Formats: sequence, C-alpha cells, structure tokens
Amino acid sequence: MPDQDQNNTILPDRPRVAVLGLGQMGLVSAAMLADAGFATVSMWGHTQAESDELIQTRRSDRLADFVLPDAVSVSNDPGRALDCADLIVSAIPVQATRGAWSSIRGAVPDGSAVVSVAKGIENGTLMRPTQIIADAIADNPDAPARPSACLSGPTIAAELARGLPATMIAAADTEGLAEDLQRIFSTSYMRVYTHDDLLGVELAGAIKNVIAIAAGILDGLQAGSNAKSALLARGLAEIARLGAAMGASPSTFFGIAGVGDLATTCFSPEGRNRQCGEALGKGISLEQHLKDTGHVVEGIATTKSVADLAQRYRVDLPIASAVHAVLFDGLDPIRAISELMSRDLKDETVG
Repeated sequence: MPDQDQNNTILPDRPRVAVLGLGQMGLVSAAMLADAGFATVSMWGHTQAESDELIQTRRSDRLADFVLPDAVSVSNDPGRALDCADLIVSAIPVQATRGAWSSIRGAVPDGSAVVSVAKGIENGTLMRPTQIIADAIADNPDAPARPSACLSGPTIAAELARGLPATMIAAADTEGLAEDLQRIFSTSYMRVYTHDDLLGVELAGAIKNVIAIAAGILDGLQAGSNAKSALLARGLAEIARLGAAMGASPSTFFGIAGVGDLATTCFSPEGRNRQCGEALGKGISLEQHLKDTGHVVEGIATTKSVADLAQRYRVDLPIASAVHAVLFDGLDPIRAISELMSRDLKDETVG
C-alpha cells in the first residue's frame, strides 16, 4: 500500500494500478500505463459481457481501432481487479461514480491512492469526482483522508489511442502524489504537468463541457468562427468567475486544464459535448441525439449542477444559463443566441 517516504513519494517505483471502467478514458489510461512500463495494470468492468469481450478480443466498440495491450488484465470481479492496488484510476462517468464505488467498497484496499480521470459535477450533492469517491467509500469520517488526485487536460480519447502527442495536468491534495502520477503516466506521446489546485483543475474539466455544448450549437447553426471564438473567450470568463467564487486559483483556468481543455473540447469533431450541441443546433432533439449515439454526454448533467452552483455562489453565467435553457426548458437555440447578443453592453471582464 502507498507509504509516504522522506522524499514525499506516495507510490512505489512500480505500483499496482487498477483502472475502473471500460469506457474510452479507462481504456486509454490502462494503455498509457502499460506503454510507460512503470506499473502493473488491471481493469475492472461492471458487466460480465463487456469484460469477457475485452478479454477475448482486446478490442472495444467504444474506441475504434484500439487494441488493449496484452500486459493489462481485465476482470469484472472487483476483488480480483483491485487486489493489493497501490493506485486506483476512476474512469467511470461522474453521475455513475457514487453507485460504482459504493458497490465495490469492500474490495478497495486500505490506504490505496485514487486518481479520477472523469470530468463533471454530481447532481444534487454538487460534489467533484474526488469528493464523490471519498464520500462513497468513507468508513470513518474521522479517519485520515485517502490520497486523491485528478488527471485532466485536453485529452480526446481517440487521439490518445492513436498515440498522438498530448499533455495532462496531475493535481493532488497530498504532497508527492501529483509527482508520482507525472512519473507513471508520462510516455513518448504524453507529457504530464503537476498542479496544486485540485479544486480548480476539477472545476475546469467539468464546466468546459457546458461551454462545449454551446460551441456545438454554434456549429450546428453555422454561426461562424467569429462567434465561436467569442464564445470560448466569454465561456472561459464564466469558468474562471465561478471557480474563483468557489476558492480556486484564477490562474488555473488560463493553463492546460482550463483554456487548453476548453479549446480542444470545443473544436474537436470527436468531442461528445460539442457533437451534442451541434445536433441541437441542427434541430435534432436531445432525446433523439442520445438515442442515436448511445454515449454518455457528461456536460448535460453537469449543466444542471453548474446552474445550482451559480445560484449558490451568486455568480452570473449567461452562457451556461442559456445552455441550461436549451437543454431543459425547451428554448430554441437561435433564440438563445439572440438573447445572449442582446444583453446590456458593458466593459469586458475576465474572471
């Protein structure tokens, strides 16, 4: 189990890592760890059928042309997958995180560190991924906190699967853990930076999905590059404004985890949140789009949570509010754009 030494190292030189979730980020996280050669890697999948398919073929219909390295073991038995794990990578969609972790609570080794690669905010509780996990498996509220972290940044899974160059941010609440993650996740195509603002990094990764839906709406309406660039700039201002109100460092939102991730999500044709917005802009209903794709779109549920956070912290988020109205109140996307453009004229403020 992790044991912090005099050099502030949390994880051993070659940790045992368990990856939870067989979705896109779970698959590429396991592959990166195997490619780097710094860890022994296992994966846990919730269903027997999906686990068996991955074991037999080393492929998944969730990620085209991806082949899981032979060095990665796969199981739907949490006891087997998590046995003696030093680090657990949570790659489960945010709204399903609590249920999944609660179901495997008895198999989680004492003292193992946790890193989340999911991006979102839980409905109702308004918790970030690392908070959800801690809450779901807490046996004793007075016990020392389990070392936890997140990995975030501009990381379209399909590009990572092809070995295209990318960067990530490792942010942790325990000294030494971010540096350990930097070491074990770095590969020839992945450069990992460390950060001490776990709150800001998690918020940036979550809220950018809401802005990406708005960017997709503009694409669907063929509103042009001028409008989309303005949306990104003002969307970043909203992310920074809410983050600062919640206690995050404003500078976090102007780095890789903030503007870097925002740009990728809003421009990549493979981004699910942008794709969802584009469908809405083209007049396709939300229900029909989700039925057609069969994918989880994290930004939809996160939009609800962001609206609640904006109310709690009394922060004005016009773009996020417009996305909420389109998704849940039936506001026509064209009308939403018109209302944003007709807001009172004022000086530009960022954050």
